[in-house]
Amino acid sequence: MFSEDMAPMIDQISLPDLITLGLIGLMVVIGLLLLRRTGALVPGQEQSRQQEALREGLVRLETRMGDLVGASDTREQALRLEFARNREEISKALTALSDTVRRLGADQTAQQQQFRDKLDEKMRELRAENAAKLDDMRKTVDEKLQTTLERRLTESFKTVAERLESVQKGLGEMQTLATGVGDLKRVLTNVKSRGTFGEVQLELLIQDILTSDQYIANYDCGRTTGERVEFGIRLPGTEEPVFLPVDAKFPTEDYERLLGAVELGDAAGIDAAAKALEIRIRKFAKDIADKYINPPATADTAILFVPTEGLYAEILRRPGLFEALQRDFRVTVAGPTNFQALLSTIRLGFRQAALAERAGEVWTVLGAVKKEFEKYGRQIEQMGKSLSAVQNHVDKLETRKRAMLRALKGVESVSEGDADRLLENRANEDDRDDDTDGHNGDHKDDG
Repeated sequence: MFSEDMAPMIDQISLPDLITLGLIGLMVVIGLLLLRRTGALVPGQEQSRQQEALREGLVRLETRMGDLVGASDTREQALRLEFARNREEISKALTALSDTVRRLGADQTAQQQQFRDKLDEKMRELRAENAAKLDDMRKTVDEKLQTTLERRLTESFKTVAERLESVQKGLGEMQTLATGVGDLKRVLTNVKSRGTFGEVQLELLIQDILTSDQYIANYDCGRTTGERVEFGIRLPGTEEPVFLPVDAKFPTEDYERLLGAVELGDAAGIDAAAKALEIRIRKFAKDIADKYINPPATADTAILFVPTEGLYAEILRRPGLFEALQRDFRVTVAGPTNFQALLSTIRLGFRQAALAERAGEVWTVLGAVKKEFEKYGRQIEQMGKSLSAVQNHVDKLETRKRAMLRALKGVESVSEGDADRLLENRANEDDRDDDTDGHNGDHKDDG
């Protein structure tokens, strides 16, 4: 129903106008539908009038749409003019902004160039200053290094010289020690010398801990057979002297064979040397038990002293050997350390015994003091009685004095000096009278 020229006009209509046209078109369609449905019901004349009214409505609609399209064209022209003005303003603003950016870029480039020039100048100055300072530092470091190196070298040479001197002294001492070790080896090679070595060490331990009255060297064990143990140590807390036999043994050959087998890793040699050492220790224990244990002069046990801790440790390492010696022979093996502990225990026993003895003496002294204190109490009591009697006599004399003073109340008193002279003259006269009487009596005796 619409013409083809209206299509581009409709494309230029705005959204509110389209909505309005849509509503008007919807009303026209509804009217047409109503006319078609009522066309069969009304006569032809009436239908013609309705169609005419419809055509008039369509004409009005077309006229309205034309007005709308014209208003849309006017609005579009206004918008295009506004857009053109805006485009010109934006173009001018962009041109001004481009000029501003160009000027800022030029200014920044100039400033960067100035900064770069200043930085290069400062860097050159800093480089020159650093080079000068580095030269000064290099000279100072060279001087200090030279001085330090000379001092260190001098000290090092001095230290090396001292160390060489110490090494020389050490070599001399090592030579002396080697000579001593050789002498010791020769001593230990001789059986008698080995025994003397163990005996000397045992004696030193005993002398360091016990007093001379607490042990006996070469003790006879109460026998007359001539067998003497190296040391008999007196046991504390006994009324009659009882001594503990101590003998030193040093089976060097068996022990050295065992050490050599251990160094070589020879299992068979180790077993054979250990068995030989065990047999030798058992023999020593049996000899000590047979010769030196003699109760009641000695204790019912004895000590087998070995002079080295290594040998003592090897004896303890043998399974059941230590216990078997105590059980079968009543002999206890002791090394230097635990024998020293045993001696310390014995010394403590002597101290306790001395304290107990001194305690008895103290009680005795306290008893005597108690007796004397009782006598002192009696003397104090008698003195108190004597003092009471003297007080009674003094009271009586005081009473007589008061009576005499009452009787002499009427006598005229003299001064103290006159009284002294009178009494002195009276005393001289009495002395002369006594002398005269004595002479007369002598003459009478002569007649």
